[in-house]
Formats: sequence, structure tokens, C-alpha cells
Amino acid sequence: MALPTTEERLGSPQRIVRFFTLIMSLVYASLGVWLWLTANRPSAAGALLPLGPKTRMVLGTVFILYGLIRFVRTLRTQFRKPTPDEFS
Repeated sequence: MALPTTEERLGSPQRIVRFFTLIMSLVYASLGVWLWLTANRPSAAGALLPLGPKTRMVLGTVFILYGLIRFVRTLRTQFRKPTPDEFS
């Protein structure tokens, strides 16, 4: 009895990559939302990177925009249907 290869067990590596990039884009957007929601709370006394409220809002906006851009790019490149002229 032959053992299945890694590709046979896990499926295409491309499939794993496409879902990983989708999950990471949602993580970036979620981090941005979290930074926005906690912008008015004081930083912890021993915080690794203490940020002020305006810095948190700007950084949160950057993460939200980056997450949205990555999400749209992933949908366009990984999940679109191939057009007939791509085969020729």
C-alpha cells in the first residue's frame, strides 16, 4: 500500500495560500478596528509600545485600509474565474 503524498493529503498548496491570505487580510482589518476602539483608553503602564490616541487611530486606519486592499486583491487574483482568452 502506497502512502499518500503531502499534496494528496492536504490538497493543492495554492488552495492553502489563498485561504491564508484571506485570513491574514481579515486579521489586519480586525487589528485596525481594535486599535480604533481602544484609541481613547490609556495605555498599560508596562506596555511594550505605548501609543497615544491619535497614533492609534492613524495606525488603525492604515491597518484597515491595508486589510481591505489585500482582501480585494486576493479575491481578484485567487478566486476569479479564468476568461476564455487566458487559455489561448
